[in-house]
Amino acid sequence: MIYSENEILQYIEENDVKFVKLTFCDLRGRLKNISILSSELAVTFERGLRIAAKKIAGFEAANGKDLFLFPDAQTMTVLPWRPQQGRVIRMFCYIRYKDGTHFEGDSRYFLKKAMKTAVSSGYCFRFGTSCEFTLFHNDENGLPTKNPHDFASYCDTAPDDKGENIRRDVCLTLEQMGIQPVSSRHESGCGQHEIDFNSSSALKAADTFLSFKSAVKSVAETHGVHASFMPKPLRNDCGNGMHISFTVFPDSDFLEEHISECGDIVKSAAAGIMEHMREFTVFTNSTVNSYERLGEFTAPRDIIWSDEEGAQLIRMNPDSDDNSVELRAADCVCDPYFVLGLMIYAALEGISEKSVLPEKNSGNERLPETLEQAIDVAEKSKFLKKYIPENILEVLIAQSRDEWNEYSSAYDKDAFEDKKYFFTL
Repeated sequence: MIYSENEILQYIEENDVKFVKLTFCDLRGRLKNISILSSELAVTFERGLRIAAKKIAGFEAANGKDLFLFPDAQTMTVLPWRPQQGRVIRMFCYIRYKDGTHFEGDSRYFLKKAMKTAVSSGYCFRFGTSCEFTLFHNDENGLPTKNPHDFASYCDTAPDDKGENIRRDVCLTLEQMGIQPVSSRHESGCGQHEIDFNSSSALKAADTFLSFKSAVKSVAETHGVHASFMPKPLRNDCGNGMHISFTVFPDSDFLEEHISECGDIVKSAAAGIMEHMREFTVFTNSTVNSYERLGEFTAPRDIIWSDEEGAQLIRMNPDSDDNSVELRAADCVCDPYFVLGLMIYAALEGISEKSVLPEKNSGNERLPETLEQAIDVAEKSKFLKKYIPENILEVLIAQSRDEWNEYSSAYDKDAFEDKKYFFTL
């Protein structure tokens, strides 16, 4: 259900809501929040809530200016894992300067602008996600170990699949938040699971993805296990990816005269994404650990497409009626707002230029093999410079390069990755 600001204030009074979590992403895609008393929400709707920008990764791009959180009333949801007495609600926020202009590093606003660009160009996009995570045992002190929660494989059942009840509780929790998962299963890796979501608008798909991650982490904790979205938590097992499906169609409804156009539009959109994929891999795969997943256990490395199961970057059937495209490279530690926004822009360029898909399973380009390579490609990208504000791109590249240098100089690289990713992502 979508609420207005006044309806939320009324809901707070009638439902014993005591706290409001104002949620946003830093420039690394990490979820952040500030809690306020519900009595402060009315003034926050009007004036925003100031945050200490210098303490948030990447927000130094604001050059010392004050930044303010403005909650988006349409994203209000109750957090089911919090107490029912003295309830807690959550809203995603836009980030603005004091004068009301949007902060260039607000990735949620970046996606909203991309959606408006698509509509003004005459197209509508729908996105869905399939998200993987791995469950691990905690030790006697409650700290995560690298021992997977089970040793089941794809679509196994209980008792081999020991995460069945956890997945069920995650799905029920999401339902209480107004989010409808499509399916869930044990995946191929030890302790690995996947939950799928239907297609929706780009903004809703990104919000759903972040809500899903919060739900998984919170539910897993109540079960006494550790949930990790680390792209490659176990060296010799499957990594955790996020498959992003999308379709695009003319924004003049599904009128008969436009249905025949959709197939060619989707092909050109997919070709546009393939053309620019290397340039924004630093966004879809943003950590050192991300590149240990790519090229293994059917995770893609080559920039090719196919209608069959395999290690292709894009899976699609250009002759089918659903006109859907699946991008298989991204992982669950990306910033979904930047990723979906860049996918829209790349697809629109492909449509505008009437880009032609290469032959199935053919192509000479590969995704970057390390974070360092991805940074180098991004730094030279005219595509990124066209859509990402200059100060934001500079900060993102600098942060990524610092991370690569820190990893490269680490004596124990496994320990570096565990500390940097396993315990926090």
